[in-house]
Amino acid sequence: MNQDTPTASRHIVRSYDQQLSLLTRKVIEMGGVVEQQVGAAIDALVKRDPEIAIAVIERDDEVDRLEEEIDQSAIRLLATRQPMAVDLRLIAMAMKISNDLERIGDYAVNMARRAERLAKLPPIKPLYTIPRMGAIAQSMVKDMLDAYVERDVEKARAVWHRDDEVDEMLTSLFRELLTYMMEDPRSISACIDLLFVAKHLERIGDHVTNIGEKIHYMIFAERINRMPNPNTP
Repeated sequence: MNQDTPTASRHIVRSYDQQLSLLTRKVIEMGGVVEQQVGAAIDALVKRDPEIAIAVIERDDEVDRLEEEIDQSAIRLLATRQPMAVDLRLIAMAMKISNDLERIGDYAVNMARRAERLAKLPPIKPLYTIPRMGAIAQSMVKDMLDAYVERDVEKARAVWHRDDEVDEMLTSLFRELLTYMMEDPRSISACIDLLFVAKHLERIGDHVTNIGEKIHYMIFAERINRMPNPNTP
């Protein structure tokens, strides 16, 4: 009987490691879907393509399903494995990160709905700020997910500070759209939709920074209010 104990113990440890690995993969899968949604929503806006927008909206159920699976897996691990220290933080942060990803997915859906409506309105002057904001936001999601996979706090910090650029672009775009609305009142409806899109992108950046803070906590077990800028001496 005792001879089987080490084997049984190894099996339990291996099973636990597999469950933790599966949880991480689920978070990565969810993040990948959300990243694609953000990119496609901006694509729908730029190309004035309602079909792309509809495809983004239809993937919302997939994001919600993945969040539910992550929550269930995490709760099961907490209940049956009673994890400690790093493992406990990894499991708890997986749930919190999935919540941020779900919110990012919601903002992508909202942008897609705006893009669907804008496709039916007369186009206004070319806007370069929103596609640039979208590209930055999408790359922030991707790079923060890489930081999560690699458990790389330095990379998370670098992504975290890129949010400042998104905030500055939102302020610039607000002034630009306000000028358009004053010059041509017929553009007000479209400009308001574009302002909402820009605000959604700014909020996506905020949720990415939230994920960065959770990565920091997951590794160091300490909360932070402001990550030090890696580019500051």
